[in-house]
Amino acid sequence: MPPLESDKVGLHILLKLSALVIILAGIHAAADIIVPLLMALFFAIVLNPLVTWFIRRGVSRPLAISIVVFAMLIMLTLLIGVLAASMNEFLAMLPKYNKMLMQKVLEFERSIPLVHLRLSPERMLQRLDSEKVMAFATTLMTGLSGAMASILLLVMTVVFMLFEVRHVPYKLRFALSNPQVHIAGLHRALKGVTHYLALKTLISLWTGAIIWAGLVLMGVQFALMWGVLGFLLNYIPNIGSVLSAIPPMIQAFLFNGTYEMIMVGALFLAVHMVLGNIVEPRMMGRGLGMSTFVVFLSLLFWGWLLGPVGMLLSVPLTSVCKILMETTKGGAKLAILLGPGRPKSRLPG
Repeated sequence: MPPLESDKVGLHILLKLSALVIILAGIHAAADIIVPLLMALFFAIVLNPLVTWFIRRGVSRPLAISIVVFAMLIMLTLLIGVLAASMNEFLAMLPKYNKMLMQKVLEFERSIPLVHLRLSPERMLQRLDSEKVMAFATTLMTGLSGAMASILLLVMTVVFMLFEVRHVPYKLRFALSNPQVHIAGLHRALKGVTHYLALKTLISLWTGAIIWAGLVLMGVQFALMWGVLGFLLNYIPNIGSVLSAIPPMIQAFLFNGTYEMIMVGALFLAVHMVLGNIVEPRMMGRGLGMSTFVVFLSLLFWGWLLGPVGMLLSVPLTSVCKILMETTKGGAKLAILLGPGRPKSRLPG
């Protein structure tokens, strides 16, 4: 390759990378606008099969959308109301956590005389500053109450999306340069993401309900709050189930004891093993065609780009990008890198 031509290739790659950095910086800066739209799109994708189910049974589209959205609104309002009450009670008990944790650690030090931790109660109280924890929890409460104010806007956006979905194929036929290829890719992406989100939501509901019921039977406080946390974090692949188990285990250790903490951990482990490793793979089938490493990287990337919502939707967002890449010449090779590997039929032996 002549030097001049190689310089052009290098400059072309550099320009593409520069454009990508500018686009990502713009998305990161506009996260406050993009995140609500993504949440509305998430609800629209999950609710659209229900709307379709009503339409197939003779219900008109406006009435079907009204029924589904009204049910969603009631569930969200009840859930946020009950969760806000639980978090208020949790905030009131936060100052007790510091003293209990300090007592537990000091008891642990006295029970093992060979281990000289040399713990200072004064230093522990400084590090476990309850005011900082309460400030963080109060911020979460403020965001939760602010979510109530945003529900109406979210619901209206979902309604418009559900009305607009039937016109999307018609519009794309005239908007795209190569409609057959691109519409097929978009249809495959939408079908895969809808399948994933619907089943993931169902499995997450089972996860949250089982955790809530199990913690209630164990007598663990704030069982509903931890069940909701398990439901939400179950959307985060790989590490979500681990993160959801840590707070209730700490609480059980402080307020109940070591045995109760082990039982809570066993409950989360059993739910993850049964639903996450047995039920979910069988229901998902082939999944979205991404490697485990790519799923983990997408979790970090979308979490940095869009915050917690990006982590929750990291898998479907990456899947859509992968499928859309497959419809272009330049992105087809990159889409292969995001895939799980060679088909089983091509593997040697």
